[in-house]
Order: sequence, then structure tokens, then C-alpha cells
Amino acid sequence: MKIGYTKTEQAYLQVVGQKIREARQNLGLSQEKFALVCKLDRTYISDVERGERNISLLNLWKIAKALKINIPTLI
Repeated sequence: MKIGYTKTEQAYLQVVGQKIREARQNLGLSQEKFALVCKLDRTYISDVERGERNISLLNLWKIAKALKINIPTLI
């Protein structure tokens, strides 16, 4: 079941997802390799980067750690 977000919420998720995508690409990692580093599913990473997934705090921590940046940089 997909949760409906307001336009403002969707825009925020998309901004965070774009920051994650840019940081991942700057490291030269594919979504698949990045997912392995994060220990998350590749489809989850894809959903996050498109702004279709609301990230849990622990998954945001895993992503930031894999990107070698701090969480505030992503949000």
C-alpha cells in the first residue's frame, strides 16, 4: 500500500533523494553497489532517490555513513 503525501511532503522527499543521488554519483557508485555498501535493497535506494520513500532514521544514518557525509548535509 502506497502512502499519499502532500505536495510539500513530496517535494521535501524529492530534495533529499536528489541530494543522496548526487552524493552517490560523486562517489562513482551505481545504485546496486551503493545498496551493497549501505546493506539496503537496491529498489529501496531507487525509491529514496526518486522521493517515493520516506526514509527511517536508521536507514538515513546508513546512507550518510556510506556516503561519508553527515546527516544534516542530506536534509
